[in-house]
Amino acid sequence: QVHLVESGGGLVQAVGSLRLSCTASSNFAIRTMGWYRQAPGKQRELVASITSGGSTNSADSVKGRFTMSRDNAKNTVYLQMNSLKPEDTAVYYCNAVMNWATSYWGQGTQVTVSS
Repeated sequence: QVHLVESGGGLVQAVGSLRLSCTASSNFAIRTMGWYRQAPGKQRELVASITSGGSTNSADSVKGRFTMSRDNAKNTVYLQMNSLKPEDTAVYYCNAVMNWATSYWGQGTQVTVSS
């Protein structure tokens, strides 16, 4: 089992920046890690992902503003969020998908962007 711990959420004004971190208890056999978000009344959606090989993917709504990266030595992935908008307000969740397709979730961290 993999435990994921997120940090870095908070309250920020529009056009500001935040960096989220997600540390895994182990990176053994993790195929992909991703950041998802869920706003009130909306479905959870993929924000960005990164494979074990380093390939990244991001939602069109955050392209050019959010960047996902990883530090394998620290078992940590990051989501650098710039030019934040009020519509980015959501609970952000870290996700890990194992080579055998089992998925794990973090507890979530709240990001609130004020206008």
